[in-house]
Amino acid sequence: MPSPGDKRAGDGTARRYLGTVPDTLLETLGIVVTRADEDRVEATMPVTTRHHQPHRILHGGASVALAETVASIGASLGLPDGHRAVGLEINANHIRQVASGNVHGVGIPLHRGRRTHVWQVEIRDEAERLVCVSRCTVAIIET
Repeated sequence: MPSPGDKRAGDGTARRYLGTVPDTLLETLGIVVTRADEDRVEATMPVTTRHHQPHRILHGGASVALAETVASIGASLGLPDGHRAVGLEINANHIRQVASGNVHGVGIPLHRGRRTHVWQVEIRDEAERLVCVSRCTVAIIET
């Protein structure tokens, strides 16, 4: 049971992650968090020419930014005061190209330890086809 003052998803803290965050990469890429629970985080991102690599398809780095956003927010939920989650390692397999529309990322925890969390994130297009699958290791550090 969390002690008073712990920032747990059940106390409403998850709401602070919903939407986007002004003046950050989230705003720049148009990433919008639509769900933030300790066991599942979802976010959307548009795919426009600003998200393209030179071949006019979604840049893999944009997919990785979406995946790390989802994983880091998920790992942040349920941490006690004085701790934060930061990306430590990420890998991504880019399965399908996308040139326009929106993509949707869904992350679930594979491991929640005291010092590290591991999250799997799947990114799908509007037809629910797998675009990218990623695994992100997140370090839990004291602030």
